[in-house]
Amino acid sequence: MPAWKAVVVALAAGLLTAACGSSSTSPSAASTPTSATPAATTSPAATSPAPGSTSALCQDVAALRASVDKLKHVTIGKGTVDELKADVADVKTKLSAVKTEAHGQAQAQISAMEDSIAKLQSAIKTLSSNFSASAVSGTVSALRGVAASASSLLGALSKQCPSATSSPST
Repeated sequence: MPAWKAVVVALAAGLLTAACGSSSTSPSAASTPTSATPAATTSPAATSPAPGSTSALCQDVAALRASVDKLKHVTIGKGTVDELKADVADVKTKLSAVKTEAHGQAQAQISAMEDSIAKLQSAIKTLSSNFSASAVSGTVSALRGVAASASSLLGALSKQCPSATSSPST
């Protein structure tokens, strides 16, 4: 019996290694669904953006993620309104670049993020003209909306850019 158990353990370990090894050693498989591989080979434009576009998209996604992270870490106060405005403008610029490179992908998530940015900009205007507890609360709420919509967008783009799965809320 002990030899039999050793064979089973070795076989299980071999299968586990093969299963894990195949998914972690082929990063391109993570960005292209297995079922779409033959179609992507015959007509790349029909199934996914060109490799150069995906690379540019992934760079823009990474820049957007960093910009949202920076925005989320601003302490809201009377002296930080200009910093908030600048950080929101940066997020908006980065989102515009992602939108351009996405070529229609994740349009619903991009639109949702544009809406949440508009709400945050409105909340910041209120905050700058009337600094109060309710204005701070409204700004914090709008900021959470931007973070949530960014997380949704990054999730939608995670197939094209596997590094996009890192949530900006972490």
